[in-house]
Amino acid sequence: MSRVFVTGGTGVIGSALVTRLLERGDEVVGLARSEASAASLSARGVEVVRGEGYDEDDLTRGMEGCALAYNVAGVNALCVDDPRPMERMNVLGAAAAVRAAARAGVARLVHTSSAATIGEPPGVVGTESTPHRGWYLSTYERTKTEGERAALAASREVGQDLVLVNPSSVQGPGRAGGTGRILLAFLDGRLRYFVPTCVSLVDIDDCVAGHLLAAERGVAGERYLLNGVTLEITDALALAAEVAGVQRKPRLLPQRIATVAAAVVERGFRLARRQPPVCREMVRTLLHGHRYDGSRAERELGLRYTNPRETLRKTVDWARAEGLIR
Repeated sequence: MSRVFVTGGTGVIGSALVTRLLERGDEVVGLARSEASAASLSARGVEVVRGEGYDEDDLTRGMEGCALAYNVAGVNALCVDDPRPMERMNVLGAAAAVRAAARAGVARLVHTSSAATIGEPPGVVGTESTPHRGWYLSTYERTKTEGERAALAASREVGQDLVLVNPSSVQGPGRAGGTGRILLAFLDGRLRYFVPTCVSLVDIDDCVAGHLLAAERGVAGERYLLNGVTLEITDALALAAEVAGVQRKPRLLPQRIATVAAAVVERGFRLARRQPPVCREMVRTLLHGHRYDGSRAERELGLRYTNPRETLRKTVDWARAEGLIR
């Protein structure tokens, strides 16, 4: 049994990671920034430390006495008005976690980065060594990339053992936002129009396993893409509809129409001082699409990916139980 520190323990990945750590008998310490998060973690048997994920002193206090730490906390959003909360957590928080781990004497820190930091050019299958295209699709991609670089720089500066994991779009029970929200809206018949793109997905259980294996077998200073499958959007939606047992046929919008419509909608909502449901960076990210090669994690960590049909089956069963699909 080990004493393990986790940030982001109430998020989709963090919550699933906490479950696995508790199941294997680890003593888990979780950072909570709110009373609600603290209560949720405490109810699961997690020792709670209150603080902010970008405060080095708070992080150090939580990590003291821990042999291992997972920095899973992050902000994942599109169409935001104010990028500062995302910059604090995704950039400052990444570097602060590394420095805190060094101060607390943590043997290894695993940082949850993102496949978006690969920055592959259009049409390229991204790997851990793909040169970044040099420009960003979104504020999220920028902040996660800057955070990854800041974490690596801090690890070299303070001599902290650091391993990075870079999940693609995580799918499975509990994922009702991002790509998961789009998938559920399609299955429920509330969303019929899409743009031609491709999606890269990783099962939530595989994502958690990748974190655990990175802690056990990863090479310090390296990053590991976690991606189980890449599908054209029409193939992904057809498989989801088949698994769910529903008749759905998506309609694809031409790229120019989608781009212009997103700009009009975003401007209208901004003028009304409301959060836009779609925006230019969202459509830009979708039109770019993502193709990733997650085989390094298989070869070097021993990760085995779940069949996407099984991932979708688990997702549909969970969503129906939660009333998210009629």
